Amino acid sequence: MTKELPRFVLDLAASRPKAGQGVNRWLFRLARVLHPYRSEDEVAEFVRAQTVDCGRVVTEKEILRAIERSRAYAWTPGQPNPSRSTKPWPAVNQEQRQAVINEGYGLVDLWEESPIRFEDNDSHTEEIIDIIFPDNPLLCCGKSNTEFATRRRKAWRGRMVDLQLIVPNPMTQRTGLTQEGKESEHTLSNTGDRRFLVIEFDYGSIDDHAALLIHLISRAPMVLGVHSGGKSLHGWFYCAGEPEEPWRQFMNYAVSLGADPATWTRSQFVRMPDGSRKNGKPQRVYWFNPNLIK
Repeated sequence: MTKELPRFVLDLAASRPKAGQGVNRWLFRLARVLHPYRSEDEVAEFVRAQTVDCGRVVTEKEILRAIERSRAYAWTPGQPNPSRSTKPWPAVNQEQRQAVINEGYGLVDLWEESPIRFEDNDSHTEEIIDIIFPDNPLLCCGKSNTEFATRRRKAWRGRMVDLQLIVPNPMTQRTGLTQEGKESEHTLSNTGDRRFLVIEFDYGSIDDHAALLIHLISRAPMVLGVHSGGKSLHGWFYCAGEPEEPWRQFMNYAVSLGADPATWTRSQFVRMPDGSRKNGKPQRVYWFNPNLIK
């Protein structure tokens, strides 16, 4: 290895997360910035050496997958430092958004095309959560943005139908630190790897939102379509174990169609599937495709 590595690459290598705190995401980011400076065999050797003491065994398959997937997104020297820059979200392309809406699909179409349809008035929250979050993970759920807790899935059993909010990714521990340095059970620092990316449309009609989600289904695996009980529709897209960059591009496209970029944050609360708003209105599931979960 002859080329000297930039300081930010060395800093990124030294900032390896512990198990459950985004190891695969870090592997992808590290491999991405190493491509300009090392051959792929050398990248593998370097990355392998950095995974010591991360709290679990990082397999050769994970390392090689990160190198392969990051190849198309290799950083180019001279571009902004990828560890510091934050790309702005795109503006809404109203012409493109309207073209999708004009295809004529709506909420009824989303429901009729759903691989599994709930045709009764019962809540199916518990069975849905069991499928999308197996193995008793830590889940952060709440009645509101100020009344929430992080508990094992089993501790929530029987209570979820009365809740309106959930973080769509498992948590790594009960508490973490907020940006202000305060301990809390709902922070980005105690949120684990991305399991679902939720796309929320909240302006326009519900039929507009359904048309936009139907359009996105052709581009990514949507497991859930959840009505907020108010004015918005949430699409849960399954992305466990995938690198961030392709999903960031997908989010960019969704934002260009009018999606709220806030749900890109892994710790962002979204609507509990088949849960209840504070006013008692149900948050109905209009699309459910559990076969996409691996």
